[in-house]
Amino acid sequence: MRYTIFGESHGPAIGVVIQDLPSGIALDMEEIAREMARRAPGNSPLATARREKDVPEILSGLFEGQTTGTPLCAMIANTDQHSGDYDDVRRYPRPGHADYTGFMRYQGCADHRGGGHFSGRLTAPLVFAGAVAKQILAAEGITIGAHIRSIGGIEDLPFANREKPLTPSLLRELNRMAFPVLWKERGEEMQAEILKAKSEGDSVGGTIECAVTGLPAGMGAPDLGENVEGIVSRHVFAVPGVKAIGFGDGFGFACLRGSQANDSLRMRMGEVVSDTNHSGGINGGITNGLPLVFEVAMRPTASIAREQQTVDLENWTNATITVKGRHDPCIVQRAVPVIEAAAALAVCEVMDI
Repeated sequence: MRYTIFGESHGPAIGVVIQDLPSGIALDMEEIAREMARRAPGNSPLATARREKDVPEILSGLFEGQTTGTPLCAMIANTDQHSGDYDDVRRYPRPGHADYTGFMRYQGCADHRGGGHFSGRLTAPLVFAGAVAKQILAAEGITIGAHIRSIGGIEDLPFANREKPLTPSLLRELNRMAFPVLWKERGEEMQAEILKAKSEGDSVGGTIECAVTGLPAGMGAPDLGENVEGIVSRHVFAVPGVKAIGFGDGFGFACLRGSQANDSLRMRMGEVVSDTNHSGGINGGITNGLPLVFEVAMRPTASIAREQQTVDLENWTNATITVKGRHDPCIVQRAVPVIEAAAALAVCEVMDI
């Protein structure tokens, strides 16, 4: 499967084209709609006030409820744009955004409204593609789920805890939660931190921990094109706002000794198992049969209501800007299904689907 995302945040529509999709797959459109609703804006005081229905219109590749094997194209209409809020952005790039880099890359021709093609709005068609991938993987016994690991330094339990073991049923439970955390009280603290940042005209970042269960051992290779960590990272870094990724203990490995970091192996009922998963299900770029676990760091939303320093792209002088418009004080909670989608598409690549 290959996919291409198209459209701009304030254009008429956004969408995705999925190629090399197997034919004869019966898609559950209700389940896809549920996945889309998890990411959709305007449903919470924790998110942007922009309201979009995010109902995908299938233009090709689906006939009588089944994939045809030809390119599957889904289009999502943009219906609630306030493009006038971005008049200043054409001249004064917003710090932290791709306004300046996009201006340089596309020689001033990029659509600046709402971030154009660089906007988090483009994660909606990514979630659609991921929802399709999830259904394909579910038929193979593979389950994908994620939770908010931290917001502004307030931490949830990790998947490597003894109170709530990592199982497919736990991942499905998290999929159904509006604010997916393993520790409810910490989730309430996180939400309070988001609202505090919003009241101060600021934003806050956090981390998301994602897991994939059911992957067999032996998938992938140490080579550049087949390394599982590399494939997952490539898909995940296509998500706006992701600035770091770690597998298993991630950066925590730097503080451990080998005796603490190694996952001891043993036999149980004819299978190789381990009681720990420090490596996140991957050794040497190859799956080891344990759950694939990784954590991503999401930057604070770049659009904040405070005055910031920038430059004037017409006169090439120093300037200031106060960002207008409707923006998320934190993108982490809405990014959870996006990270799951990226993981699903990456696993399809690993499994050569």
